Amino acid sequence: MRKSFWFVLLFSGILEYSAAAGAEQIELPRRGIAAHRGASATYPENTLAAFREAIRLGVHQMEFDIKMTKDKRLVLMHDAAVDRTTNGRGRVADLTLEEIRRLDAGRWKGAQFAGEHPPTFEEALAMMPMNIWLNVHVHSLPNEAELVEAAAREIVRQKRTHQTFLAVGHRGAEAARRICPEILICNMERQGGKVQEYVMDTVARRDAFIQLLRQYGVNWPNEIRRLKEAGVRINYCCINEPGSLAALYAAGVDFVLTDEVERMVEAARQAGVEPWKPIFRSSVAVPEK
Repeated sequence: MRKSFWFVLLFSGILEYSAAAGAEQIELPRRGIAAHRGASATYPENTLAAFREAIRLGVHQMEFDIKMTKDKRLVLMHDAAVDRTTNGRGRVADLTLEEIRRLDAGRWKGAQFAGEHPPTFEEALAMMPMNIWLNVHVHSLPNEAELVEAAAREIVRQKRTHQTFLAVGHRGAEAARRICPEILICNMERQGGKVQEYVMDTVARRDAFIQLLRQYGVNWPNEIRRLKEAGVRINYCCINEPGSLAALYAAGVDFVLTDEVERMVEAARQAGVEPWKPIFRSSVAVPEK
């Protein structure tokens, strides 16, 4: 009889997380590779399959996107509509969770992924290791505050505040902090503007992360020094060329977002950053495909 669940503890080399251990005892990566929507170059983005593969490869940070359904549930989807990455049509905000769960989010990437469904935020958090950074991207939408508040409640409920940060603008950050004042934020408010103003804003707001875009490069020694002095971690989006990695680390970037997870994890290893060994809660189980 086919088992309905498989346990993440079956990953080779995985350590077990003891429920008695506090979050303060969990070591998080200081730098490394961030899987952009999971291992999205080879797996369907924002799916549990893409996350499992990225974890297997040893990523240090997982990035994914969330949207709110018509019936106020949180699901993983980058676009406002389901058309590009599923076999359905329509805006996430106009569909119920039940309607979205019936969609196939894998076949577009390859026949081997047929039957992969869009996961809920709750499911995605539950299957993640306790010791990697979780980068939850919330785009600016009319319902952003409501969405972010719901996400913050789930982060708190699952005791993930030590590792999860919300990539949001000011309005989203304020909404999240109404739920959990100490929640971690990656400032996205001024991302498309002047780097100097963006950095100063991030430092002034005491945010935990900032995300720099590749079109601006990293030739900002004064700004990077200011971020380092303030304890702000630097994400860099997005690079798929392994040869660029060592220079980014040398410039002060902490985490590089990439679709090409396998190649970039290997490049990081060559640059002195070892693949990360995940630690899971002993009770976590992940549904089979």
